[in-house]
Amino acid sequence: MIYYIRITLINFSGMAQLQCIFDSYVYYNEQNGYSVIKLEEGITAVGNLPPLNKGDHLLLEGEFIFHQRFGEQFKINSYAFGMPITEGDIIKYLGSRILTGIGERMAERIYAKFGDATMDILDKNIDRLLEVEGIGKKKLKAIKEDWQKQKSIRDVMLFLQSHGITPAYAHKIYTAYGDKTIEVVSQNPYRLADDIWGIGFKIADEVGRSFGVQDYDPNRMKAGLIHILKEAAGKGNVYLPSLQLTQAASEMLRVHISPDTNILHEMFEAKEIVVKDDRVYIPTLYFAERSIERKLKSLSSQPAKMTNDEIDKLNLFSKMFSEEQLGAIKSSLIHHIMILTGGPGTGKTTTLRGIINAYKKLEKKIALAAPTGRAAKRMADVIGLEARTIHRLLEFVPSLGYFAVNADNPLQIDLLVIDEISMIDTFLMNSLLDAVPDETTVVFVGDADQLPSIGPGNILNDMISSKKIPTFRLTKIYRQEEASEIILAAHKINQGEILRIINREESDLFFIEETDSAEIPGTILSLCSNRIPSKYNFNPFSDIQVITPMYKGDAGADNLNELLQHGLNENPPLHKHAGKKFKIGDKVMQLRNNYEKYVFNGDIGIIEDINNHSKVMAVNYAGKVVEYSFTELDEITLAYAITVHKSQGSEYPCIILPLTTSHYPLLQRNLLYTAITRASKLMIIIGSKQAMAMAIKNNRVVQRYTSLFKKFESFD
Repeated sequence: MIYYIRITLINFSGMAQLQCIFDSYVYYNEQNGYSVIKLEEGITAVGNLPPLNKGDHLLLEGEFIFHQRFGEQFKINSYAFGMPITEGDIIKYLGSRILTGIGERMAERIYAKFGDATMDILDKNIDRLLEVEGIGKKKLKAIKEDWQKQKSIRDVMLFLQSHGITPAYAHKIYTAYGDKTIEVVSQNPYRLADDIWGIGFKIADEVGRSFGVQDYDPNRMKAGLIHILKEAAGKGNVYLPSLQLTQAASEMLRVHISPDTNILHEMFEAKEIVVKDDRVYIPTLYFAERSIERKLKSLSSQPAKMTNDEIDKLNLFSKMFSEEQLGAIKSSLIHHIMILTGGPGTGKTTTLRGIINAYKKLEKKIALAAPTGRAAKRMADVIGLEARTIHRLLEFVPSLGYFAVNADNPLQIDLLVIDEISMIDTFLMNSLLDAVPDETTVVFVGDADQLPSIGPGNILNDMISSKKIPTFRLTKIYRQEEASEIILAAHKINQGEILRIINREESDLFFIEETDSAEIPGTILSLCSNRIPSKYNFNPFSDIQVITPMYKGDAGADNLNELLQHGLNENPPLHKHAGKKFKIGDKVMQLRNNYEKYVFNGDIGIIEDINNHSKVMAVNYAGKVVEYSFTELDEITLAYAITVHKSQGSEYPCIILPLTTSHYPLLQRNLLYTAITRASKLMIIIGSKQAMAMAIKNNRVVQRYTSLFKKFESFD
């Protein structure tokens, strides 16, 4: 078949219109829609386009250019969808199986019946297809549904992209709103920030502006205030002081908002926010924190289960425990709630075994849990009992988005031990305590000197500082641990002592001095790919983890991931998303809780398949395979290097930590302490002594706005 391309010159600058047919992709970026496409007419065209199907008819406006490497191309400035006009084009288009039940032969019958009016019939009087032999009511129904879906998707894509929304986000929006997309987005574009993960206030505001939304539009101001509160929650805050909230919103929105503004009152009346004294909350956080508070008070006020004399008569303990350990064990038999804290090597595990053995002797039901799969596995290994993630303990139902074990269906156990309590945020703590009956004893275990949770709240430190819950801090470092330089260094850091690391052959802690941050990535690659595996027989993927204070810079996670991926994974890149290349065998991390897929923020897995035909990537998380469509890949990132915050709750045989003065905004004592306590066998710090000293000296902890156990003037 010969294709004729119609070119209409618009002006003398070389601008032209092409009426053409899409054949295939050379390249397509789902994030921004940038495409390199082949047209059936033999032309290569480049520009931003929505997702296309083979056979799509296009009207492209732009200009022919000459690329030094790729030759002649048509640079697209704008596009529109067209419909096939000629007999051959119509038959080929309908015969491409874009409509259920129509192949090439049926397409020929349809054209034979309606001729050049075929496309008009489909658009305006599709029921007439019943006149075609082989199309009955059942097939017509399927064809109508497909045709309407194709038309709706195309209309929605054009509408969204005309307002500056990229194809990847347009797909997510259509998935969320379906045929109501245009109506929903037109009425209030700021809903996008709430409803579509990845679309923040900035993108929603750009869309709103394209609709002509003014500075002081109520929807814009409300969305801006909620955005500031959510952003604060992402940094660990449960609330914001009203003045801080309105100042931040005023700066972002470029309007004036005061704490006594009507907009806050309207949001309060509409239950979009909660205001207590000068504290402003997202409602879900406010009620979660109050629920935690009530449950903790209830557990701590339960009558004592035993007296010390009664415990002594039971003869439950050996003589191996110290006084502070014995006090903690007895407390678990007396109280319904307690906290066991202490640094590495202080005997938390020994004490915990003592508590569990005492309950075993009393024939009590016991459950162990931790926030992450890694933490649960480590707990099970050292205790010798099954340990589950909190989500598995509470029987999370992904399809329904709730925990099956709750206040109406509580845990049926006598002792609940939760490890790595410092990692648990306000939402998860609320769900956990909701499932605990007052008869159960809860033992929280954690290190109060580590970084707090990634999510909102500062649960462990708030509980300890309230002095309402029995707390046992273990301080003695036991003899069998004294040979570990890692443990000794962790305690020195905690006490503010400057480390003087001597690199000895038998040591488990090393310092490589490198003041030029540009040289650090190469050293890390050499350590991961050769030096450490050959000396210690560690696997670069499962045993070695690079952790770093921040994402940016030479020694940041972004740059290190790119370098380590290239150096450790020889497989070719099979897909690119948002500037990141993905290969089979890559180490990746989940960036948010995805309850439908049952994979959570911080989970690390290995890519085992990338299918460019079905546009699906499969990641293996410790035996559980999770599939992602290519439009969902903003949920994962490379994990050859991760931030210290993301490493919480995990332990690796070997940790490599770059530490430079360029990290100074995050150089804090608790960050360095958290980093060094992630290593179980080998810790290597690379960087400057000045940066390490800066971190140890900086004991200023960033304040989190939380109100657990804090009195309100207007709340008891």
